[in-house]
Amino acid sequence: MKKQERFDQFIDHFKENFPDPKTELEYSNPYELLVAVILSAQCTDKRVNLTTPKLFEAFPTPQHLADSNSDEVFTYIRSISYPNNKAKHLVGMGKMLVEDFNSEVPERTDDLQKLPGVGRKTANVIASVIFNQPTMAVDTHVFRVSKRLGLVNQNAKTPLEVEKQLVKYIPEELIHKAHHWLILHGRYVCLARSPKCETCDLTAFCKYYQKLSSPSVRN
Repeated sequence: MKKQERFDQFIDHFKENFPDPKTELEYSNPYELLVAVILSAQCTDKRVNLTTPKLFEAFPTPQHLADSNSDEVFTYIRSISYPNNKAKHLVGMGKMLVEDFNSEVPERTDDLQKLPGVGRKTANVIASVIFNQPTMAVDTHVFRVSKRLGLVNQNAKTPLEVEKQLVKYIPEELIHKAHHWLILHGRYVCLARSPKCETCDLTAFCKYYQKLSSPSVRN
C-alpha cells in the first residue's frame, strides 16, 4: 500500500466516525488554554482539568499572573508534574503577555514560542486549537501512533521529523483535526504498552498490526 493510500484511509475513517474532534483540556478562552497546555506537559489532561478551575479563579487574566509570584502559583498546581518549573513559567508567561502582547495570546507560532514554558509542541497546539492553523503538534501519542500506522517512516527520530512527514500528506484544512485524531486514538486505543488491536478499526491499513499478524511473528 502506498503512503498516500494509507493516509487517505486514515482520513476517511475519522472524517466519517469522528468529524469534529476537540481537545480534552477544559478552557473558556485562549489564555486559559495556553495555561492548561503548559501544565499538561508530562501530565494527564484529567489531572490538569482537576487543577485549573481554582487556578483560573485566582488568576483569571495574564495580568493576575504577572502580578503574582511562583511561590503563590505553586500552591495551586502542586499536584501537577514539575510544579516548581511550571509555576515560574506561568508567571513569566503572564508578564510577557502583558508587556509584549497587550495581554492577548499571539497567533503566530514564532511569537508563542517566545513565551516561557512554550515550546514548538505547545505553540502548535494553541495555533491549531484556537486559530485553526495547519499546525501539527507532535506529542508522545502522535509520535507513536503515526509510526505504528505507517503514516511516517520508522526512521523518523524526532517530533519535528514526524511533524513534517504528517503535514506533507494531510490536506491543510484537516491538519488541526488530524492532530486530535492521532492523540485520542493513542490515548484510548493504540496504547503504548498494550494496544487494543482487537477493537481497533484501523487494522486494515496498520503496519504494526500487519506485522503482528504475520505468520513469522505468530510462530
